Amino acid sequence: MVDLIGDVHGHAGELEALLLQMGYHKKAGVYEHPTRKAIFVGDYIDRGPKIRETLTLIRAMVEKETAIALIGNHEYNALCFHFQESEGGHLRKHLIKNIVQHYQTLKQFQNRQQEYEDYLDWFKSLPLFYETEAFRVVHACWDESNIDFLRNNLENDRLTDELIHQSVQRDTRLNKAIEQTLKGKELDLPEGHNFEDKDGTKRTAIRIKWWEEPAEMTYQSISVEPIPHLPELPIKDSGSPPTVFYPETGKRVFFGHYWLNGDPVPYRKNVCCLDYSVAKGGKLVAYRFDGEEELDKKKLVWV
Repeated sequence: MVDLIGDVHGHAGELEALLLQMGYHKKAGVYEHPTRKAIFVGDYIDRGPKIRETLTLIRAMVEKETAIALIGNHEYNALCFHFQESEGGHLRKHLIKNIVQHYQTLKQFQNRQQEYEDYLDWFKSLPLFYETEAFRVVHACWDESNIDFLRNNLENDRLTDELIHQSVQRDTRLNKAIEQTLKGKELDLPEGHNFEDKDGTKRTAIRIKWWEEPAEMTYQSISVEPIPHLPELPIKDSGSPPTVFYPETGKRVFFGHYWLNGDPVPYRKNVCCLDYSVAKGGKLVAYRFDGEEELDKKKLVWV
């Protein structure tokens, strides 16, 4: 009996409204439910107007064991943005696009450096994935080979300072596993094709539906985001099509990350995305899971 909650991105007001709607109430200043536990899929910072309040609320629930919180790519990016390289600079370069992404977080922690660094330490305590006999939770992508690798190489499913430094080394097994787990899988578009993402950055690769059989999809249909003018060419005809996808027989899996729009609905009987773009005027979404074999759109709630 758990409530899985999508990307909050500093929208503490919507989060409180959603918790109250689901029957959570404050006890000694911390939200709890008499019979249920919340599970957050990551991305608590950046974009929104109440980032500090969001972190305070979720951290208090985690510490009181009324919630579990995973790390998202925005928390991971913040760690890399903060960590310095031995030869100078930072693990995540202070490029304009990266500064813009973190701007609201940095602004809201202005003159609160120690508090901010304390939250950075807390981010390292958050696991990259969570699994029970009945379901799985991850921020962006559950790939069995990546999860197995991370289980064997992280410290209790969590990042350490050393692992964070190692993780930015491009094209290593650790880099690939963390990038795909926290940011999803991508597929290069055919030569000559590109698009602008929600931040206006030109992209030549699309985020793909990692639970779909690539041989049956086109570039247009396998893209998580509905992007105009993507080619309707079959994936199977590309130079290096992906071969691994999440099976229909896999455990129920919940994730966020993908900035969906419209009314929330599971992708499949065992696949459910919970990110419906609250930071872009959309919905903050939760799925109320009670062990059902097939996911039901009626179990989705939102504000």
